[in-house]
Amino acid sequence: VPGRVGPPRHWARYGRNYYTRHDYEECDGAQCKAMMKRLAAMAAGDEALPDTVADGQVKLEAVDEFSYTDPVDGSVATKQGVRCLFEGGARAVFRLSGTGSVGATVRLYVEKYVAPPEGGEAEEASPQLLVATQEALAPVVKAALEIADLESFTGRDAPTVIT
Repeated sequence: VPGRVGPPRHWARYGRNYYTRHDYEECDGAQCKAMMKRLAAMAAGDEALPDTVADGQVKLEAVDEFSYTDPVDGSVATKQGVRCLFEGGARAVFRLSGTGSVGATVRLYVEKYVAPPEGGEAEEASPQLLVATQEALAPVVKAALEIADLESFTGRDAPTVIT
């Protein structure tokens, strides 16, 4: 439709950020802590990073633990999760929430940016900018799950909630 406005036109000019969150709720807290400890060992260099993930669809560049510095008061919160950083800027973040009476929740945050066509002046978004979010992020999600070995630690082969 000529003159169409909204996300596709915006993406044609500026690119698109894909984002999803997968929650694995009511998991065994001890097993989740063990998984996070293993990921932290990768971040510290105490455990080797896998050579190939997601059938080679994405390349893992680094794993690190991240902290947050409050821009107002300068306070630092450490051990806020473990990041898996992939070639091209995609990333996955694992965070462990609560180990209450019903179990722990592993949250997996995944994002990647897809640039606009060269020049960024197109009127219509290119096909790679119109892909559904879960489809666009599937290789990164697959890689993250393989790196964490989430299914072995949690017994879950699918998230409880996807947002």
